[in-house]
Amino acid sequence: MKRINLEVLMFLVLVASIAGAETPAQSTTVDCNKGQSLNSTLAKLNKLTANTVTVSGTCTEFVQVVGFENLTLNGLAGATLVQPTTGAGSVFNSLLFIESSRSVYVDGFSIQADTITVPAVGIGHGSSDIRLRHLNIQGGTFGISIFEHSQVSIAYVTAQDPGFSTLGVFDLSDVHVERSAFTSSTGTSYQVGLFVGASHITMYDTTITNMAVGIEGYAGSIIDVLVFTTYYSNSVPSDVVIDSPAGTNYNGVAISGGGSLNVSTANLVINKPGQTYGGTTGGVLISDDASMTTSDGDLVIAGSNGQGVMALNNSHATLIGATVTSSHGGLVAANLSSIDVSVGTTLTLVVGKNVDLFCDPDSTITGTVNLSGVPTARCTNLLAGETVALP
Repeated sequence: MKRINLEVLMFLVLVASIAGAETPAQSTTVDCNKGQSLNSTLAKLNKLTANTVTVSGTCTEFVQVVGFENLTLNGLAGATLVQPTTGAGSVFNSLLFIESSRSVYVDGFSIQADTITVPAVGIGHGSSDIRLRHLNIQGGTFGISIFEHSQVSIAYVTAQDPGFSTLGVFDLSDVHVERSAFTSSTGTSYQVGLFVGASHITMYDTTITNMAVGIEGYAGSIIDVLVFTTYYSNSVPSDVVIDSPAGTNYNGVAISGGGSLNVSTANLVINKPGQTYGGTTGGVLISDDASMTTSDGDLVIAGSNGQGVMALNNSHATLIGATVTSSHGGLVAANLSSIDVSVGTTLTLVVGKNVDLFCDPDSTITGTVNLSGVPTARCTNLLAGETVALP
């Protein structure tokens, strides 16, 4: 009897699997200008089958994408999500909230949120293979907030004027960014382009403009500036550019708390970062057990108003063929830190208006033989090679 029951159970499971596999993709249209609701439409769909929802008009509602697999949201020309004046709730929410979902594709929307209530787009609770494409995001406390071990691809997205950051990534999440722009239109508020905590970002072909800090990573975060072809073929140019025409930037990149910045196969170009008073403002700040590694010629810091590259508080930076020009110190190492200028196909150019190379008595700058010209220095522990003479 037990054997027969087991065989019947296996047969039923097989039939159910075949039925699920043969369920055709469902297509639905929503016209918010005719009073239809995107959120109400999503609530009626089978979340475990492939669905495509095509949206037109202006949808003034909080949209919840919870527990979906294989969902496509296509915005027709002019499709817009607008935050209602009420209804955000007392728990975490977003204007577009994607939670516990897999293989969700969002394309072609303008998304408009206020800067004090919720993120414009929130993605969390272990969501994976979430693809954001051709979005124009305005406002939000964060333009996009990604959290709780989620995986997201961002391409052809413009996010601007958030309450705090255009892109926040947290809680061991992994994000790929390409062909996108993150902007503060005036630069008058303290805003951060990419704000990353205990997570990983891989990026290329992206511009960050008028942010107080272009990229900030902490708590072991990893920022990789490199070309990848996971979603699109190789793009030229592939530079990540951090610009501050408003002159309100403090740091192009700031990495702390054991995090790392790795630059290879795509250039990291930082134009006019920092403030004229110097201090710890400038191009790249690596602090508190953090590190930076750049490949041959891939780092350019042009016209820093503050320092060029700073390694502070037991941190380490490696430069190969970099170009660094600044109004204060070119390379600055302090508090048990080190900067190594390694050999590459081209020499590293460092020009600081006050001094090219600076280190305190507890820090070291090595590899000066790989610097072009004759740099000025105020550094006791200055080595031509990468180490002292070894036995």
